[in-house]
Amino acid sequence: MRQTTRYPVKGPNSLWQLYKTVSFWKVAKCFIVIQIGRYTPSLRLKRWLYRTFLKMEIGDYTALAVMVMPDLMFPEYIKIGSNSIIGYNTTILAHEYLINEYRLGEVRIGDRVMIGANSTILPGVTIGNDSVVCAGTVVHRHVPEGAFVGGNPMKIIYTKEERQKQMKDNNG
Repeated sequence: MRQTTRYPVKGPNSLWQLYKTVSFWKVAKCFIVIQIGRYTPSLRLKRWLYRTFLKMEIGDYTALAVMVMPDLMFPEYIKIGSNSIIGYNTTILAHEYLINEYRLGEVRIGDRVMIGANSTILPGVTIGNDSVVCAGTVVHRHVPEGAFVGGNPMKIIYTKEERQKQMKDNNG
């Protein structure tokens, strides 16, 4: 189950009340930094921008591909371990604005994680170390350590143990 905190709102839908929940200037700053980062070919520069200006935790040697879209309003809720790859055009959300409430939740991506292109990671999920997320997956719940997952809705294709057995069988 995703771990999010719910904040009820009264009146118009929660997105209409956006600037009651987050500063306009914070969103503007995040928008500018993320747009620069999305098109920056330098992985080091992108990681520095996101760590410095967005307060994201990003481990050493982690690569965010071109067009990766971190959360625009709450990027500080994103934590990515070391030596991971976030594929092209992946979206990492730490918020959900709904009709009668909005929700916030940390996204934790472990070490040595591979996330395929065009995936969407929803708020409040943890992706365990050594996991693989197939391209185009909507990550709507926690991914166990070492698992191989994919699809929409996301399903576990191989557990850590099944992957280890498969690798052992292939390496003979």
